[in-house]
Amino acid sequence: MNSFSRSPIPEGSALGLVSTRSFPAIVGTADMMLKSASVRLVGYEKTGSGFCTAVIRGNISDVRLAVEAGADVAEKFGQLVSKTIVARPMPNLEVVLPISNRLSKYAAEQGHSLLSNMAIGLLETRGFPAMVGAADAMLKSADVQLAAYEVTGDGLCTAIIRGQVANVAMAIEVGMHEAERIGELHAVMVIPRPLEDLEDTLPIASCWIEQAVPIALPLELKQPQKELVEQERLEIPDFRQISIPEELPNREE
Repeated sequence: MNSFSRSPIPEGSALGLVSTRSFPAIVGTADMMLKSASVRLVGYEKTGSGFCTAVIRGNISDVRLAVEAGADVAEKFGQLVSKTIVARPMPNLEVVLPISNRLSKYAAEQGHSLLSNMAIGLLETRGFPAMVGAADAMLKSADVQLAAYEVTGDGLCTAIIRGQVANVAMAIEVGMHEAERIGELHAVMVIPRPLEDLEDTLPIASCWIEQAVPIALPLELKQPQKELVEQERLEIPDFRQISIPEELPNREE
């Protein structure tokens, strides 16, 4: 008997997968899928030699629209490898694949990114030296930040930068020339307005993560402050200890 319950799978749900030959291409493909239909980006699978697959989830009609839109974009880039739609996936399949609840939990544990809500630029080279040289040139040419880098096999490395759209576009152009000078430029991508789902799936270096600092309760006063409070405390006399004369003296006498 199958130990996985069927109940958590919504009726009419589906998984959509689109595969490309580079990491910048799969990020651009995922961006198009998210913006073309009401779907959730589950994550990426990097299977070596630069091959990357974006996995989305939603109802069947939305997934179908998103997969077609993403595949069209990947084909225009000359990067499309394959695509498929899995209608009503079995629970066992969803447990094994990188499903969205695991991704959301991981993203929540990472803290707040200081580079959120910025345009994204991706530049992929074949060879690590070309990527490092291109990243250095991009940082020196415009007001952008190096968010992280991604390695997808077969010598392919992707530098991911963040900043304002104009700065990212300028930096990518400079980085392309530097990458070609040093080694081999493989792919580039600029995403002006990334959605939150896309941001959650992209790698980001730990230096850009702002961790929440818990406040220790109760708050205790420092010792000098305690002593000051004790010194400033007023002494209130005990009126029961004050003797009152039985007869008051006559002022006329």
